[in-house]
Amino acid sequence: MYRTLPTFLVLCLLSAPALAEESQAKKAVDPQVMLDTYRKLATPGEPHKRLASLAGTWTTHTKEWIEPGKPPSESSGTCEYKTLLDGRYVQQDCTGTMMGHPFTGIGMQGYDNFTKKYVMTWIDSLGTGIFSMEGKAGADNTTITLHGYLADPFEGPLKQRAVWKFPDTNTQILEMYGPHGKGTEILMMEITYSRKR
Repeated sequence: MYRTLPTFLVLCLLSAPALAEESQAKKAVDPQVMLDTYRKLATPGEPHKRLASLAGTWTTHTKEWIEPGKPPSESSGTCEYKTLLDGRYVQQDCTGTMMGHPFTGIGMQGYDNFTKKYVMTWIDSLGTGIFSMEGKAGADNTTITLHGYLADPFEGPLKQRAVWKFPDTNTQILEMYGPHGKGTEILMMEITYSRKR
C-alpha cells in the first residue's frame, strides 16, 4: 500500500493542470456569444408560427378503444387554443367526456429550438399527474410523431406514441398508441379536431 501511495500522488499532480485547463476552457465563453445564443434560441420560428395558427375554437370527436377487438366508445367536446408568450407556445383548454366521465383538460404545445423537438404536456380533471411527450415533424411537415410514458397504477410506466396529423388548416387528427396489457402497440384513442368557423 505504501508503495502505491507515491504513484497515486504523482498521477494526481500530473493530472491537476489538465483538469484545471479543462475547467478554464469550459468557463472561457464570451458573455456576448452566450447572450446571442440564448436570444437566438428564444426567437420564435416557423414551427412556432405553425402552432400559433391553431388559435381559435375547435370541436372534437373522440374514439376510445378500451378493449381490443371491440367497437370504440365515442364522444364529442370542444377545445379553445390560444397563443402564449408572444407566440412561443399554444395552450388548449378542452371540455368533453372520457370513458363516460365529464372532464376538463389543459394541453400545452411548443417547439424547443435547442433540442429541435416539439414538446407537449397534458393535465386533466381525471388525474393528478402531468403527461408529457416530445418528438419531431415528418419530412412532409404535415405529421408530428411524439413519444412519452404514462404512469399506470397497474401496469407501471407505459410507453406511449402519438401521431398528430394536419390534413388541412381546419382539421387536426391526434392518434394515441400504447400497449394493452404490456402487449403489442394498439391504437387506443383518436381525436378529430374541426375548426369552428
